[in-house]
Amino acid sequence: MMGFMAREETRTRTVTSPRTGTPEGRTLTGPATRAWTMRLLVLGIVLTALNLRPAITSLGALLEEVRDGLGMSGSVAGLLTSVPPLCFAVFGVTAPRLARRFGPGTVVCAGMAAITAGLLIRPYTGSTAGFLAASALALMGIAVSNVLMPVIVKRWFPDRVGSMTGLYSMALALGTASAAAVTVPMTEVLGGSWQTGLAVWAGLAAAAVLPWIPFVRDRGAAPADSGQEQHARVDAPPLRITRSRTSWALAVYFGLQATGAYITMGWMAQIFRDAGVHAGTAGLLLAVTMVMGVPLAFVIPRLAGRLPHQGPIVLALGACGLAGYAGLYLAPAAGSWAWAVLLGVSNCSFPLALTMVGMRARTSAGVAQLSGFAQSTGYLLSIPGPLLVGVLYQHSGGWGLPIALMAGLMIPQMAVGVLAGRDRTVEDEAAR
Repeated sequence: MMGFMAREETRTRTVTSPRTGTPEGRTLTGPATRAWTMRLLVLGIVLTALNLRPAITSLGALLEEVRDGLGMSGSVAGLLTSVPPLCFAVFGVTAPRLARRFGPGTVVCAGMAAITAGLLIRPYTGSTAGFLAASALALMGIAVSNVLMPVIVKRWFPDRVGSMTGLYSMALALGTASAAAVTVPMTEVLGGSWQTGLAVWAGLAAAAVLPWIPFVRDRGAAPADSGQEQHARVDAPPLRITRSRTSWALAVYFGLQATGAYITMGWMAQIFRDAGVHAGTAGLLLAVTMVMGVPLAFVIPRLAGRLPHQGPIVLALGACGLAGYAGLYLAPAAGSWAWAVLLGVSNCSFPLALTMVGMRARTSAGVAQLSGFAQSTGYLLSIPGPLLVGVLYQHSGGWGLPIALMAGLMIPQMAVGVLAGRDRTVEDEAAR
């Protein structure tokens, strides 16, 4: 996967100061230097993506043990399910400004360090407040890295947005599924302590810090940047992103697909258990849904990158979601494996949304603003969904109304996804 980077055209470029116009003395030259840089970036992207969900799914696997260990009430435990999207919304919006000031590589490196510290500290705080605070630290690192991954791809791999987005989306799905699947057995192997079972994931986050260290002081343009891209990033004022219809369509699409994903992660196993499926099988069905994202998260962005309009993919994924929800409503136990697969395919709207973020702006600065706006607004919109499903389930005494809500949300998701997939850029729309 990394070898193809070495075949790119070798360029020699001296970085000039944006203030004085004179060379700053840093020259990127030679095939060996460029190939090494590209391979290190790919490694950093993959390791970063692997760390963007284990903080959430490892906790879900051990939530009962954490509640007992900290004396956590049911309401506080329920609050934990809403903390990730809240942190993603609050902290993600700061990522473009931080990237402009310090450089995206620096911010991602700091984000990985924050994840490492948060995961290492939170099991040993000894209090619910401390656990929440340390979790927020880790989620802050995840939030800024979430936003800046499309920026890194657009900046360094502008002609490979689809394939590189597919690569880190696949790594993200792999990290999500792995943490959910191996946390409990790994905890048992390590002695049965939930503290150790959660803290061990800090090691993976620490490994992700290392590839970004060489880029910490690099605030200049990437080798792939054109002169137009450099000028746009240095001199252009921030886009009036809220004037773009495409940016709003992407934000709503991101929020609705995140709502579906969090509902699936939080409630799908319970739907199967209430239908008479054994608890172990219900957990395996949820794992199947999550694992579907590993291969498809690589294929779908590559396909999307080759199409001028991503609307057909949006509709195909939405149709899978509607079929899966219909199955859950009509025959949840009889066709459980089919519904798990269909909903797993539908949840691949996430890598598609990330791909469209990279394609709907011309410059890395535009991608930074669009990514920050779409993800922060989208995660904010996703917060009520899982809570509303729980309320409907509790008051109706069954899954009919919650499943109807999930299916109903898929319709506007498909509509705004088609709008977001149109071949246009936010720079053109924001300038009108």
